[in-house]
Amino acid sequence: MAEGKALEGKMLVLGVTGSIAAYKAALLARLLMEQGAGVYVIMTHSATKFVTPLTFQALTGNPVLVDMFTPQTPWQIDHVYLGAKADLVIVAPCTANIIAKIAYGLAEDMVTVTVMATKAPVIIAPAMEVNMYQNPVVQENIAKLKKLGYHFVGPETGRLATGREGEGRLSEPEKIVARALEVIGRSRKLPPPRK
Repeated sequence: MAEGKALEGKMLVLGVTGSIAAYKAALLARLLMEQGAGVYVIMTHSATKFVTPLTFQALTGNPVLVDMFTPQTPWQIDHVYLGAKADLVIVAPCTANIIAKIAYGLAEDMVTVTVMATKAPVIIAPAMEVNMYQNPVVQENIAKLKKLGYHFVGPETGRLATGREGEGRLSEPEKIVARALEVIGRSRKLPPPRK
């Protein structure tokens, strides 16, 4: 493996959700590709209000999936295919809404459906307003996902979109890449669901 290509030959799915921090996901995609990964971006509809799919398509050279019912490849079910083929799934930024959906097994958009369909490790990078992040319900959902084997990076403390200072800021893309290298190095799969 060439120096600086730690993710050579790996297929990564990057889930982008509806946060103002979605613009940072473009740099994250580029940094993952610089490590040799093939990056496939999936987005929630609300994420497209902050960054367009075309941005990610231009960066990655791959189609961007937003709508579960408009498959890019007619011969396969995209979220099942991506979930099955992924070596790693990263959801960055991840809103409180998406954290809750994942914690309760709700599959209502390309991001949550793909997370439910994968056996690859999943990294969640939360981004939200400090009061939302500190809400006991959000903290309970995060604790539940950690117990189930999901990996987290951040959030950081800093200036938020509301102008307030506090915990809830998306980790910088370089830190998310470092976490991806750490997690994928373990090649650890999520444990099977409890019966």
